[in-house]
Amino acid sequence: MRDAVLPEPLTQLSEAQLVVARELGLPSWPKLKAHIEAMDRSWRRIVRGDAAPDRDMATLHIRCGEDIASTLQEAGFVGDFLEYSDPLCQGPVLDEPEWLTRRASFLAKNYGAGTGQSYEQIAAKLFLAEERLRSAASRYERIVLWFEHDTYDQLILARCLAQFAETPAPRLELISPARYPGGMRFIGLGQLPPEALRLLWAERTLVSEEALQAGRSVWEMLRSSDPRPLAELSRAGTPALPQLGRAVQRHCQELPWRGNGLSLTEQLILQLLAEHPRTVAEMYSRLMMEREPLPWLTDLMILFMVERMKRVTEPVFTGAFEGEERRWPKERLTITPLGRAVLTGSVDWLSLRPPARWLGGVFVPGSSPCWRWSHAAASVVNR
Repeated sequence: MRDAVLPEPLTQLSEAQLVVARELGLPSWPKLKAHIEAMDRSWRRIVRGDAAPDRDMATLHIRCGEDIASTLQEAGFVGDFLEYSDPLCQGPVLDEPEWLTRRASFLAKNYGAGTGQSYEQIAAKLFLAEERLRSAASRYERIVLWFEHDTYDQLILARCLAQFAETPAPRLELISPARYPGGMRFIGLGQLPPEALRLLWAERTLVSEEALQAGRSVWEMLRSSDPRPLAELSRAGTPALPQLGRAVQRHCQELPWRGNGLSLTEQLILQLLAEHPRTVAEMYSRLMMEREPLPWLTDLMILFMVERMKRVTEPVFTGAFEGEERRWPKERLTITPLGRAVLTGSVDWLSLRPPARWLGGVFVPGSSPCWRWSHAAASVVNR
C-alpha cells in the first residue's frame, strides 16, 4: 500500500501545529490538546468546589517560599503549609551547632534592608521553620515537598530529606517539576495557576530510601570545607533524584573558575554587559529568562551580587542613573575595559580583591589560592 500523501494545506497546518506545541514545551499537537483539556478539567473541579485533593490525610505542604501558599488554597487544598525559605545556595552553611545563628547574621546583613526585617525577625523565622521541619514527622500523616529543579530549591530539598532520613515521616511525597508547558520559560512553581498545581498533585511520587540518602549526603557535603566530594557527586549524578545532582553541579559553578576567577553568575553578568549597557532590572530579566542554565536567583540576590562586584580595587563596570528615579533596578551598568579583560581571562578577577564570601561550607577568600571550578573537568582544584 502506498503511503497517503496529505494535501499541501493540511501538511502546512500540521507543521504549524507541531511548531506551536514545541514552542509551548510539548512534543506534539495531540499532547498539547491533551494538556489543555486536562487543565480545563482541573479548573472545572476547582470552580465546582470538588473535595480537597489532600483531604484524606493530615497533610503538611513544604515549600521554599510563600509563592504557592495562596495558590494551593485557591486550588482547594486544605493541608497546613510550611515555608522553609533560607537560601542555602548563598552564604555560610556550616556543620556546627550554631549554624542557624550564622545564617541569620548573613541574611540580616545582606538582605535585611531589602526585606525590611531585623536580625531578630529573620532569626525567629529561621528557628521556627527549623523547629517545624524537625517536628513534622510526628505531627502529620503525610508530608509533601514542593520543589522545582534549581539550586535554591534543591539545596533546601536536601536539607529536608536529611531531616526525614533522621526522623522518618509516615508518608513522604515529592513534587519536583523541571518544566511545565507554557509560553514563558519555566522558572518556578510560583508561576503556575491553581489548576496546574492540582495536575502536579496527581503526578506526585513517594520519596524512596535512595532519595532520602542522596539528600542526606548532599546536606553533609554542602557543609564541608572541602568541595571535592560535592563536585564528585555532581559528576556521578543522583539517580534517585536526577535534578539534585544537576543543581549541585550548578552550585559548584559558583566557585571562582579557572581562567578568570569569576563565578558563573558573575561571568553571565559581565557577558550581558559586554553586549551593551543595561539597567540592573534588564540584566536580571535577561539572566533569568535566557542565560542562566538553572534560574535560581531572586531580585535581592542579584542585587547582592552586583553590589559585591562593585567592591573591588578597580571597577569592572560603572553605574549611573538616568532621570530622577534612583531605585536600584534603574541603575544602568556599563562594562569597563578592565571588565572585558577579566571576562576574557586576561586579568584574574581575584587579583582585584573582591570581598571574601562563603559558598556553603567553603570559604572563598578575595584572593588566590582558593578552590576553583574546572569547567573542562567538571571538578574543583585548589590553586
